[in-house]
Amino acid sequence: MNKLSADDRARILQLLCEGMSIRAVTRVTGVSKNTVAKLLADAGEACAIYQNQAFRELPCTRIQVDEIWSFVYAKEKNVITAKAAPEGAGDVWTWTALCADTKLLFSWLVGGRDAEYAAAFMLDIRDRLLERPQITSDGHYAYLSAVDNAFGKQVDYAQIIKTYGEAADSPRRYSPPVCTGVKKRTVTGNPDIDHVSTSFVERQNLTMRMHMRRFTRLTNGFSKKVENHAHAIALHAMYYNFVKEQRGIRMTPAMKAGVTDTLWTIDHIVRVVELFDAKPGKRGPYKKQSREEA
Repeated sequence: MNKLSADDRARILQLLCEGMSIRAVTRVTGVSKNTVAKLLADAGEACAIYQNQAFRELPCTRIQVDEIWSFVYAKEKNVITAKAAPEGAGDVWTWTALCADTKLLFSWLVGGRDAEYAAAFMLDIRDRLLERPQITSDGHYAYLSAVDNAFGKQVDYAQIIKTYGEAADSPRRYSPPVCTGVKKRTVTGNPDIDHVSTSFVERQNLTMRMHMRRFTRLTNGFSKKVENHAHAIALHAMYYNFVKEQRGIRMTPAMKAGVTDTLWTIDHIVRVVELFDAKPGKRGPYKKQSREEA
């Protein structure tokens, strides 16, 4: 990585953020696969630490949460027969939390889809917010105890439960199921029913699939290691939050949420990676001023 110029790093990260696979990036740039993979790991680690510190005391009050499925090395049912499957192989879920007002993707967690991960996810959300939130989730049972343990009665929480069925005239094997019904259910507090929705976070999950090759369905571009999967998500979140302008708010989510007053470019992300990589000894959290320095 030390041999790459800032311009080369910016070009590689830009291609990765726009959905190109590592092998495709090597063909376009002429940089070796190992160099691209190392840059992704360094950038993902830096972006995760930076956002972990930057997304604190947020003014967000309308929160939508969801989970998006992917897999590492092999699908869960095939891990037992896979050769040399690494630790973490199989189905992987990414829990995502989005502010409906600012579109900020301020919390995510990579792991299983059980109660333990749900509890950790909700505790992380709680620790990032300033005010009492309204939270909307799907009907996944693990959210019930997780929200209660994290917030108690200091939350307005509702679930939106969708039922699906097969389309009668479905022409293909992989046609998506059809939504046949929607039910909104108040769980805690007094949520505004008009704002009980997961549409924004579900749309962001689609953006994740479009911007990360490893999330594409029916492909061999899936993650081979869970660590690289997490690095790619952290890099995507940095690009989505700080660089990509949202048409609905006409600025980036980070600007709308007051995290920064600057429209970032990919060069800003490179600067964060360089600041992180330049720190001597064991890598640790950024100082608070590093966001402004970037």
